[in-house]
Amino acid sequence: MPNEKILIVDDDKNICELLRLYLDKEGYKTFLAYDGETALNLFKTEHPAIVLLDVMMPKIDGWEVCRRIRATGDTPVIMLTAKGETFDKVLGLELGADDYVVKPFDSKEVVARIKAVLRRCGNFDINDEKVIQFDNLSVDLSRYELKVKGQVVEAPPKELELLHYLAAHPNRVFTRDQLLDEVWGFEYYGDSRTIDVHIKRLREKLEDASEKWSLKTVWGVGYKFEVKE
Repeated sequence: MPNEKILIVDDDKNICELLRLYLDKEGYKTFLAYDGETALNLFKTEHPAIVLLDVMMPKIDGWEVCRRIRATGDTPVIMLTAKGETFDKVLGLELGADDYVVKPFDSKEVVARIKAVLRRCGNFDINDEKVIQFDNLSVDLSRYELKVKGQVVEAPPKELELLHYLAAHPNRVFTRDQLLDEVWGFEYYGDSRTIDVHIKRLREKLEDASEKWSLKTVWGVGYKFEVKE
């Protein structure tokens, strides 16, 4: 449902106002910041449901803003930037961004992505089973909580959703495109390297958790959550 707060961060005031226009029409409450310092202050005071974040900004750049936001919790972040090189995309994802939109972009596309992210965070319906458990692993989408060996492990929403989807279909192999379609839930305009980055981060968090299951790469095909009989 609309009425969620959205923080729009970009030093280009025209872009901010354009996005605000579209989002206000959809019923969202928007806040604008033209530099990283103001963005972090608004983030602390307004507690937005999602952040649209430019990379190249004065005072504090988008990479650092994303890093600080991610250090406080799992608020979704969509990066908005003119930089389209693979390195920049991967860096944003490594820092915990949930999506990456390259300028120039269609405002309607950005709105659709925002809706998709908020829908996933509020009412995830890929699988009716909200909590999936295996040896030393619990993925709870009702609380958006990941537990490894009984300990809560911080993970952005997209990582949890990807792990949940794979674990909900043990030993089934999915291509990167299938995972983008099923987990992201909308037409993805980036490349399939997004999946590789999220799998890499998940593996780091799940390392040595159990010998009974693992995230496996099926070379030339994709990935699977392998459960040993």
